Amino acid sequence: MSDDKTISVYETRAESYAGMGITPTQAEALEVFTAALPAAADILDLGCGPGLHARAMMELGHRVDGIDATPAFVDAAVSRGVSAQLGTFDDITAHDAYDGIWASFSLLHAPRAEVPRHLRALAHALRPGGVLFLGMKTGEGEARDGLGRHYSYFTAEELIAMLTGLGLTLTHRVDGAEPGLAGTHDPFTLLHAKAPDDA
Repeated sequence: MSDDKTISVYETRAESYAGMGITPTQAEALEVFTAALPAAADILDLGCGPGLHARAMMELGHRVDGIDATPAFVDAAVSRGVSAQLGTFDDITAHDAYDGIWASFSLLHAPRAEVPRHLRALAHALRPGGVLFLGMKTGEGEARDGLGRHYSYFTAEELIAMLTGLGLTLTHRVDGAEPGLAGTHDPFTLLHAKAPDDA
């Protein structure tokens, strides 16, 4: 399920979003994520946005599939040479397909009740020993921000419990707060997890 109002916000602000670039926090997360990958890894960028992260991973020699529900983002990603397509979280049905899945502040737009199901699909799509990066704003409940985007909030502990319940092992965690597109300083957690080597 996609939230039309959230997609509309990104559609009209795609250029501004792309202009924010890759923050130092995101760059550090990318470094941790890619360091855990094999050479020429197959990666899914879930909610790839304008393709900035996917492009950075491609430049390291990895193969990246991007998916996003916002047409302007898909167009921007494709213009950067990313293999990106229009789609939603419900389109993740692969099994043992990826060495790494990068879900950077994308799943937080799904309805809160559906997040566990989507995480299960991501774990299913990972190859044995594969790695998952999950960036989420932290808090409780569901709400819209000042721009009208829908957000689902969890505590870091809730997210970690969901990941470990899927058989993943937490390997790295960073908590912080930074301004986003709406300009507010929101708390977040960045979680890196690994699938069993013999799933």
